[in-house]
This record gives sequence, structure tokens and C-alpha cells, in this order.
Amino acid sequence: MNPTRRPLTILVAEDDEIDRAFIKRAWEKSRVANDLRFVEDGEELIEYLNHAGKFSDPASSPRPAVILLDLNMPKKDGREALREIKADPKLRQIPIIVLTTSQAEEDICRSYDLGANSYIAKPATFEALVDSLQVLGRYWVEIVDLQTAAGLESQGDNITALSIPRTGPSFTETIPKKRIKEETL
Repeated sequence: MNPTRRPLTILVAEDDEIDRAFIKRAWEKSRVANDLRFVEDGEELIEYLNHAGKFSDPASSPRPAVILLDLNMPKKDGREALREIKADPKLRQIPIIVLTTSQAEEDICRSYDLGANSYIAKPATFEALVDSLQVLGRYWVEIVDLQTAAGLESQGDNITALSIPRTGPSFTETIPKKRIKEETL
């Protein structure tokens, strides 16, 4: 990873305290240097993303570049949260990686139908979890360009993009949606 690149925020929605601790330790051991944050259920996830309740300060709840999502959580499960996020124009571009114990074909197919970007069954051992998070981190954090997507914000007929290049200073540009459509034709 380029040392001048800013760390991205990775948000983990996981209700199980032991799994949260394992993910935190495995993430640290995988040496993927990014800001790892946790919410405990689907309701907290939606509140975090909308800066509501205890997450009302955007400075202490930055927009995640990637969400790791457990499916089976209390209050609002991962499927409901996934559906809401992918239906929201302000949030739908955030990649969501389902990280869950379920290996049921129905859960896998439904997650992809709802817009999940990846589906990973939680590994059975800590070392396998470290290996999975290293691969996940290398792909989603080092290879895929999430720097710009993490800063995209739609504002009516414009899109404001915060560009955080791998080297050099960051900059913000507001681009009319019409121009984006013209340039991509």
C-alpha cells in the first residue's frame, strides 16, 4: 500500500461481541492499515450512515469506504439494512461485503439480489479469518479505487467528488450530472 494514501474507514456491522473482537484482532494482524469502526446491529448501521442519534457528528462517524455486514443481527437484520442502503441514492455506491456464518444458498443469492458486492462465509479459525481479511483488504482497500467513491456526495443536479489521490494533495470538484452523462457517452 502506498504510505501517502489516506486510511479509509471500514465499518463493521456485527452484533456478536466475540466476533467483533476476532475481526478487530484479525484486521490488526492482517496489517491492512485503515480505520476500523463497529456498529452492533442494522439499526445502528443505518443511524451511523445517516448521522443520526449517537452518530450525529460526521467527524466522529465518517462515511465508510466499505461495509462488512453480518446478516443475522437483532433489531434490524443485515438483509433489511442492505436493502435500505442500496435503495438510498446517497449510500448505494458504498461497497457492502456480507461477512456472516450462513452458507445457505438462499442467503447468498438474496444478498447479491439486494446489492451485496461480495459474500464471505466467516472462516472457522482465527488464522483463516486473518487470511480472508488480508485478501479482502488487499482487494477492497489497495486495488479497488475507493478513495474517490468514499467522498462522492450527490447534491441535486451536481455531484461533489472529494478526490484523495495516492500522491499529492486532495481536492474537491463539483461536477454537473449532465456533464458526467455527456462525458461517459
